[in-house]
Amino acid sequence: MAAATAPKTMPSSVFAAALLLLAAAACQASPYYPLELGYYRYTCPQAEAIVKASMEKAIAQNPGNGAAVIRMLFHDCFVEGCDASVLLDPTPFSPTPEKLAAPNNPSLRGFELIDAIKDALEAACPGVVSCADIIAFAARDASCFLSQGKVSFDMPSGRLDGTFSNASESVKFLVPPTSNLSDLASSFAVKGMSLEDLVVLSGAHTVGRSHCSSFVSDRLDVPSDINPALAAFLRTRCPANTTTSDDPTVMQDVVTPNAMDNQYYKNVLSHTVLFTSDAALLTSPETAKLVLDNAKIPGWWEDKFEKAMVKMASLEVKTGHQGQVRKNCRAINHY
Repeated sequence: MAAATAPKTMPSSVFAAALLLLAAAACQASPYYPLELGYYRYTCPQAEAIVKASMEKAIAQNPGNGAAVIRMLFHDCFVEGCDASVLLDPTPFSPTPEKLAAPNNPSLRGFELIDAIKDALEAACPGVVSCADIIAFAARDASCFLSQGKVSFDMPSGRLDGTFSNASESVKFLVPPTSNLSDLASSFAVKGMSLEDLVVLSGAHTVGRSHCSSFVSDRLDVPSDINPALAAFLRTRCPANTTTSDDPTVMQDVVTPNAMDNQYYKNVLSHTVLFTSDAALLTSPETAKLVLDNAKIPGWWEDKFEKAMVKMASLEVKTGHQGQVRKNCRAINHY
């Protein structure tokens, strides 16, 4: 095979660095290995059905439960990989785990729901199903139920649970909703995720709620592109100065708040989104084109979201001696 030659317009050192980055991303991405479909078919054949039934009940009670576990998958996988490290409680040896980090506390929800699913699985198949796989299955099922079956995909499994969790890692890898497109793209690239993955997974903001503190300072208190009517509405819901005791939540998508659909992209185009990170998708021709396609082409976003969720849920998974199957999702096993 002939050696790659750099374009004349690009210095060779820059080209070499770009090749290294691409190679690193390709090696890191490995979307499916070592996971497999039907991983529990012999050890706990009812595992996925138990998760699905639990999610169906939880979403019937409150659609926000579905949005919570979809967000939990992202917040888990982007920090230490998909290993349920976000579920670990503080201990004297690890007093500040991920769940206490600013991106997760107090906004991340769903911990009790995962506990309940784990209890049901432990009763059926003790010590078999990992907490990391529970999060992945729950996010898949939530996507299906909230979309009325339009987002439906198989989720490979076989993840092990991690034994390390530190809040500083969450701050490092989970960029805030005030981020610009460059910061967002970088946070995805370091995980082997593409710009299209970023735009597609941002569509999860079509469900769920947000605390006012996540957008007031950079969307309402200063000039921004936010639709004036939405801004006026939000000012009636959000205090001028949010505090930990006065920080209400509002729906992220006021048009179809409990439906997994492509309405988010229509909202981006009409400037009726909450976050700077949402509005940032219109700040480059490439991402703006992706937004337009997702908004206009029926079924386009749903298909891409399915693939991006599986890809994200395969990041840096732990197998073999790298992890364990926790008996309690909130604490590591001590043998």
